[in-house]
Amino acid sequence: MSRTATVSRKTGETDITVTINLDGSGRAQVNTGIGFFDHMLNSFARHGLFDLTVTADGDLEVDCHHTIEDTGIVLGEAIKEALGDKAGIRRFGYFLLPMDEALVLCAVDLSGRPYLVMDAQFAGERVGGFDTQMVHEFFYAVSYSCGMNLHLRELSGSNDHHVIEAMFKAFAKSLDQAVSYDERINGVFSTKGSL
Repeated sequence: MSRTATVSRKTGETDITVTINLDGSGRAQVNTGIGFFDHMLNSFARHGLFDLTVTADGDLEVDCHHTIEDTGIVLGEAIKEALGDKAGIRRFGYFLLPMDEALVLCAVDLSGRPYLVMDAQFAGERVGGFDTQMVHEFFYAVSYSCGMNLHLRELSGSNDHHVIEAMFKAFAKSLDQAVSYDERINGVFSTKGSL
């Protein structure tokens, strides 16, 4: 059974479509109009082994906020839809990812309950056309629209590019682990019987 979903969202500020295959091979086609964000989404797909297509047309003449936040909303919705009833998945995932001087911890619980805890300090206001404040907004949007508990913690780092990229890669690895199947799990991995 294919765990693939396509979700679109159109507002007065953005027009975004995301397709994700949770059982892919890391292929990505991404065009948001924000070069560094495209790089991060490509890294997410590659290191999570997700097939990902993202097309975003946003009001970049204003700034990058709406495009990045709304892409997070649509990506979270696509992940949620692709997961279906979550039967047989591990549910939890975690990863400790080094990237040069940066070290990032990520943990995910696909509980159906949204929550984001993020601990990171950035030295600059932006990387390319990507405002560093938008890291929190993106992951907040993903976690809430998907219904996942997401923790991201910068353990070390001085280069914003490295820290942010380590966050996207650690998230990818954690999510890949959480959505993977375990043959020992019968039904949904919860004492409640649903997630």
